[in-house]
Amino acid sequence: MYYFAIVGRKDNPIYEAEFGGSKKDMRHLNQLIAHASLDMIDEQVWSSGSDKMYLKTVDKFNQYFVSAFVTASCVRFVLLHSESGKEDSIKSFFTEVYENFVKISLNPFYVPYSEIKNAAFKKRVEDLAKKWLLT
Repeated sequence: MYYFAIVGRKDNPIYEAEFGGSKKDMRHLNQLIAHASLDMIDEQVWSSGSDKMYLKTVDKFNQYFVSAFVTASCVRFVLLHSESGKEDSIKSFFTEVYENFVKISLNPFYVPYSEIKNAAFKKRVEDLAKKWLLT
């Protein structure tokens, strides 16, 4: 089970998706866990003056792990997952999603930090999840 969210600078949801057979009744719990981990992400970014974008596993809730990636503009990519030991795959997933996020952000018709409703972006993220997370 994977839950992926892109969260803006003001904690506004920009994009969210679920991969790998998550139950629909778990969606609210997944959102809660991801939102609660935002404080841990911010603390890790600002406490040590970290210049890393990929923060690895930043939080754990029962059997779920939360991995994070922070862009230069303080947009947070949050991945809730139930498997440990896939750090390289998760980093590759985040990096490639970031490349696609930059392309969307450079689109003159995209309003910065607004919800991404682009079908091509959604398809690319799903393909990247199949490539890196669901294998």
